Amino acid sequence: MLDLPPLARFGDRLATGLLDVTDDPTALDSRGLWAVCADFEGRLTCARFAEVRTRAVPAPVPGAWRGPAAGDWTSSLDRAAYTTGVRRIREHIAAGEVYQANLCRVLSAPVPADADVDALTALLARGNPAPYAGTIRLPGHGVEVATASPELFLRRDGRVVESGPIKGTGRTEADLLEKDHAENVMIVDLVRNDIGQVCEPGSVSVPDLCAVEKHPGLVHLVSTVRGVLRAGAGWAELLAAAFPPGSVTGAPKSSALRIIDTLETAPRGPYCGGIGWVDADRGVGELAVGIRTFWLDRETGTLRFGTGAGITWGSDPEGEWRETELKASRLLAVASGAYEHSGEGL
Repeated sequence: MLDLPPLARFGDRLATGLLDVTDDPTALDSRGLWAVCADFEGRLTCARFAEVRTRAVPAPVPGAWRGPAAGDWTSSLDRAAYTTGVRRIREHIAAGEVYQANLCRVLSAPVPADADVDALTALLARGNPAPYAGTIRLPGHGVEVATASPELFLRRDGRVVESGPIKGTGRTEADLLEKDHAENVMIVDLVRNDIGQVCEPGSVSVPDLCAVEKHPGLVHLVSTVRGVLRAGAGWAELLAAAFPPGSVTGAPKSSALRIIDTLETAPRGPYCGGIGWVDADRGVGELAVGIRTFWLDRETGTLRFGTGAGITWGSDPEGEWRETELKASRLLAVASGAYEHSGEGL
């Protein structure tokens, strides 16, 4: 393994010079620039950096990233297991236990010991640009993540907080179904309830509902939920109320989490968690939902990537499997070095 220095990249912001690392969310209301990685299962890593410079993501260097071959990826749930899981969730819905649950699978492939997520970031910036793209490289702390997330989990500017849940995915706008709109509205209600726990009464609003956003190779339905934090509430309280993100769990969240735990066979890790930055000095920050995300497992020499879909009563098991394939295909092609030959249809 290379001796890689810690760093974080978000947009054109490059942070270096690691000062300290903590799992205490109250640190995000202290001082300095923090990179944040919250695993779906609850592990929180907050890293404060000394230097922050404006630096665009560099162009890919040939040979800097040696990714897995396209055929090396294996899935925690194969097609049969995934479609069976979809049917099981529909049974839970029929029994009145849940309205919607997100079913995910984790893809894994071996990579060389010198794999560097920052080199992968350069490829992602070219092959799959995303509004909340980011990298956190903390080799000594078990966090090496590169995300091309299109989804806002939490944005904070002073006391104003905002979330941008995504529900509904297709290759084109014509592919979006009535089921997608219903799913989006369900999750908007959930997110309103989550952030409403820590916001001033009456301040939570939905400025945008089911807006269509275009991203590389697909389109999403995206809504916006906004509120004003109550006095005394900070990042610790906000994360406690909103985590894990509603769009990647389900509704009701407690029931969805219980069902997910019985059906999924691998931990999600940073996938479906929260990844981003907080500038405590300015009172601003932005965390993405950790989707379209790669992470390195150094202990096993493995690169991992998650993909999933929201399951409702109107879900078709084979259709949901195809949605997970659609979400993964372009990103896996980039990571495997095959994107140039795979075309825009991925």
